[in-house]
Amino acid sequence: MEKRIAVLPGDGIGKEVVKGAIEILQAVGERFGHQFHFQYGKIGGEAIDTVGTPLPDETVKLCKQSDAVLLGAVGGPKWERQPVHLRPERGLLKIRKDLNLYANLRPTNYYSSLADSSPLRREVIEGVDMIMVRELTGGLYFGKPSERTQKNGADGVVDTLYYERDEMSRVIKLAFELARTRKGKVTSVDKANVLESSRMWREVAEEISNEYPDVELEHMLVDNAAMQLIRNPKQFDVVVTENLFGDILSDEASVLTGSLGMLPSASLSQSGPYLYEPIHGSAPDIEGKNAANPLATILSAAMMLRLSFGMNEEAEAIENAVNQVLDAGFRTKDIVTFGMKQVTTSEMIEEVKATLLDNEAIMNIMSAYA
Repeated sequence: MEKRIAVLPGDGIGKEVVKGAIEILQAVGERFGHQFHFQYGKIGGEAIDTVGTPLPDETVKLCKQSDAVLLGAVGGPKWERQPVHLRPERGLLKIRKDLNLYANLRPTNYYSSLADSSPLRREVIEGVDMIMVRELTGGLYFGKPSERTQKNGADGVVDTLYYERDEMSRVIKLAFELARTRKGKVTSVDKANVLESSRMWREVAEEISNEYPDVELEHMLVDNAAMQLIRNPKQFDVVVTENLFGDILSDEASVLTGSLGMLPSASLSQSGPYLYEPIHGSAPDIEGKNAANPLATILSAAMMLRLSFGMNEEAEAIENAVNQVLDAGFRTKDIVTFGMKQVTTSEMIEEVKATLLDNEAIMNIMSAYA
């Protein structure tokens, strides 16, 4: 099988972690007989510096002509004083709109080998297996007007939270479809006691629930959901929510695994290629230090194989390799604990690749470590 992948490394550690995912995909191709063709595009701060815009038209064209998109990270303090339309994050928002990436999937799974990296007790996080479904192209991040203003001579500001019913419906329906393949429960998160948008969200969720009698629906206010993620995360299966709430809650969920560097994500489109990226940022403080955790991006590549290409066996091979390397005690700086072996970004990539290509390699690694 041959597939074309658009690669957008972006800023900061994006280049380092994307390089790792590409090496792993090449190893998958070698092991399973596939050919992946990688073509590179610019986005974010790099694009601003080189072509004067956070998302060039050439990048959008490249993505639309590809079978999937792999993104690193965008942003950094270097561009914080730029005009709003010339900030790296505008490129990220624009590509979501241009590719119609309406839903972001962020799985959070318990890794027994990383239990000591989490600030939560083992008994709280043991067995966690949830997926957060975040609406991605509406809400406060895209509503107009969004601007500084004045009222009665006083400085003010307005951001607009706007949703159409269909935007809510398609992402909530996706959550129910996912729940049917999992434990059969959807938690819809809103702020219906305050926001009119949330009251409509809850109405739509109820309507869709009638089409899925085999799936349990519960409603939860966002402030309670934030607490329950820490207090009792095992209660969740599929969590669905609007853009802003999903952004915050999915980052909070990363604490369950011990690091943002462990969480992959997939952004789904109704009319084009899917986009895959780690949920972490560009981390400019460790850029070029060979210290970034590449596993979230590698696991994002596994999601790509499964969701875009239907390569379930290949995706499982990557996930198993990651688990074996973690079980063997290898850790990047963000997840290292006492007694574990701290490795660099490139060393972690090599361990995963060696394990993927030869399952006996992990035994040799473990023996050397012992």
